[in-house]
Amino acid sequence: MLSVYLTDLAAYNAGCLSGMWVQLPLTKFELSQAISEVLTEGEHVTEEENHEEYFITDYAWDDIDLKEIDEYENIYDLNDELRLLSDLDKDKCKAVKFLLDEGITIDIEDAISRAEDVIIHHNYTIEDVAYDLIHNCYNLKDIPDLIANNIDYDGIARDLDHDGTYCELGGDVYEYIG
Repeated sequence: MLSVYLTDLAAYNAGCLSGMWVQLPLTKFELSQAISEVLTEGEHVTEEENHEEYFITDYAWDDIDLKEIDEYENIYDLNDELRLLSDLDKDKCKAVKFLLDEGITIDIEDAISRAEDVIIHHNYTIEDVAYDLIHNCYNLKDIPDLIANNIDYDGIARDLDHDGTYCELGGDVYEYIG
């Protein structure tokens, strides 16, 4: 889900880049072991003992860029968040990202609990949603052609975009029904 490059801070400050890529989420034991390996290698490279601090120098999301990762982010908290996300399918993860990016929620746990309130219209524009909305809600055969042929789908799309229920991002339209 997320790869982070953990770097030994003391080795880095001594001019050596000593670290390793770690694929999260891990068990707490596996994560502790990875951190220990990074710090032990840093001690070996610098020939100094008692390395205790590490930081994240790089990261790469596997599928969805869920959020920015700070270099001094608590790796255990991040790992716990990712463990919660690992049970979700791709659409639910996209919904979580949407909720966080739009400021609807402020933490991952709340976003996960609200992910069911997000409908993703894949490969749609807001204009496509407006068209579908009109055609699904109204039988246009019952409306005179003069009116049906002059429906302003672009105007409806603008109104949908401004009311806060719909948001077009990355080739999809997100509908928040919460």
